[in-house]
Amino acid sequence: MPETLAELVMSRRVLVVVGAGGVGKTTTAAALGVAGARRGRRVLCLTIDPAKRLAQALGLQQMSTEEQVILPDRFAAAGMPVSGTLTIMMLDASATFDELVRKHSSSPERAARLLENKLYRYVSRSLAGTQEYMAMEKLVAVQRDPRFDLVILDTPPTANALDFLDAPGRLVEALDSPAIRWFVDAFQSTGKLSLNLLARSAAAVLRGLGRITGRGFLDAVAEFIAELNDLFGGFRERARTVQTALRSPQVSFVLATSPAPTSLNEVRFFSERLQASQMPRGAFVVNRVRVPPPRAEAPPSEAEVAEAVRSRRLALDEDAAARLVVAHEDASRLAALDDLHLRSLDAGATGAVPVVRIPELPSDVHDLGSLGRLSEMLMAGGI
Repeated sequence: MPETLAELVMSRRVLVVVGAGGVGKTTTAAALGVAGARRGRRVLCLTIDPAKRLAQALGLQQMSTEEQVILPDRFAAAGMPVSGTLTIMMLDASATFDELVRKHSSSPERAARLLENKLYRYVSRSLAGTQEYMAMEKLVAVQRDPRFDLVILDTPPTANALDFLDAPGRLVEALDSPAIRWFVDAFQSTGKLSLNLLARSAAAVLRGLGRITGRGFLDAVAEFIAELNDLFGGFRERARTVQTALRSPQVSFVLATSPAPTSLNEVRFFSERLQASQMPRGAFVVNRVRVPPPRAEAPPSEAEVAEAVRSRRLALDEDAAARLVVAHEDASRLAALDDLHLRSLDAGATGAVPVVRIPELPSDVHDLGSLGRLSEMLMAGGI
């Protein structure tokens, strides 16, 4: 029998919540954190660019890159006493990159030169894959922190949920590209950019670029690349460590989605990628599932609705009964459509991975009480 989501929360060291943007991924991660804390676990929830309303739901003015503990009295005020702890922290990708530079540079002086380089400050915030890689790097670091029993990572908001899996390899490839090696070869022997050391074609390209940007810019680029190259071995080693950590039996992936076909297609593809990479799939969480209204199989007639309105002495418009019948039909049809779409996910899970369906809620999660109710739905296996 596959483990339930509740069992994963209680037994795993790390839960990585993945999915496309806009499917409730961050809220799911926070709700799992609440569930773990209520059951005695010391939880760190590492979030990425959370919505302001989630901070408000947790009783925080705003999310911070510093650790923030949700105080027990906040839970008690919401009617949810906790026996564990919940700590929230927002990822600072740039600060994580800086930590790696200091750790893996061959000397403090080289680390300082790179950290002060203007190009580094831009690249550390903007290079494709940096945020995704640093999320994984931070996960490896906090995974070993003895203060926490459970680390929940909300992966970066991205159009493609696979980006963070590829990020370590992409970052290493960027540092080991032919263009990088050109600059390193031209810079390393003298400490200045020497085009004489390059092939004629490459030197011609760089001289042309220098006329446009200025020689000082090329020197700055060369210095930046040479210093970054000093870190290459460290980054390559860390990329392997990150990839190994993601395959640990202490780790499970929670795949968040919505019933929308595009989201389901992406989460199925992501699930297949995890399976092929031998990374443990823990559970699917389907948010905002529309539930059939009462009597969906035998809908009420307009006359029945009109009589119900009269018996309750409701002051409604004359055409209210007809509009209520149409609304009932629409709700039934949309719920049936969600169910149809989700059958493909049920079939793809093949019983090996639980599918937790969370109904569409009447409002957004806006306070700790509603977040707690969502956490209990998740732990109960959904609807």
